[in-house]
Amino acid sequence: MKQASDLYIPFEWERRRPILLEKCLYVPDHYDGHDQLAIDWNDPAVFEKKQPLVVEYCSGNGQWIAMMAKQNPLLNWVAVEMDFERARKIWLKIFRQNLPNLFVVYGEGLTFSRHYLPDKSVHEAYVNFPDPWPKRRHAKHRLISDAFVSEMDRILQPGSSAILTTDDAAYSDWIIRRFSQWQSAFAPMQYTTEWPSFGDSYFYSLWLGQQRTIRFHRFISKKVRGEVRGRGI
Repeated sequence: MKQASDLYIPFEWERRRPILLEKCLYVPDHYDGHDQLAIDWNDPAVFEKKQPLVVEYCSGNGQWIAMMAKQNPLLNWVAVEMDFERARKIWLKIFRQNLPNLFVVYGEGLTFSRHYLPDKSVHEAYVNFPDPWPKRRHAKHRLISDAFVSEMDRILQPGSSAILTTDDAAYSDWIIRRFSQWQSAFAPMQYTTEWPSFGDSYFYSLWLGQQRTIRFHRFISKKVRGEVRGRGI
């Protein structure tokens, strides 16, 4: 049985570099040598089977993505989390819940997307309850930025979706404005407060318990027209 101590970064911060560990990719901060490591998402060392790739940003402790990986074994799931202890909890779920179609990235979402996700490689992308950084002076720390939307346009396959969930009304407006600037790339939508198949997560249960409104946003790539596959909302 895997233990939490089995996942660790095998070098000091001063010698940091990206490294592929067992079912985990370490993407260091404040680093400019990401081209030293190329990830083949069809490599058996990453996923046992070649399947459509789904990415969740802000995965937290991994409750939601572990559930989704179990319910959807014909998809490969990547959890992106920048807090090491949370990333390690997700990593443990891979082995303790027998989820060969789940992989964890310990690193910042935008950096990971820019350097480790090829063009048009992602079937769906999810951002669940990102930190809203509500103060104006902290807005620069928000994951959802023009640069992030640009990456979504680059990595998402034609006709696939970016689905974003938040309980923060101001952040919801911010998300809509960011994606609306890319109307040539995405079909814009406001939001819906109903998604029966969302499942459960720590923050979803927490905010529902406090009677906060959950807003689900879906932005569909307009690169091609026709049927859009995926569970979606």
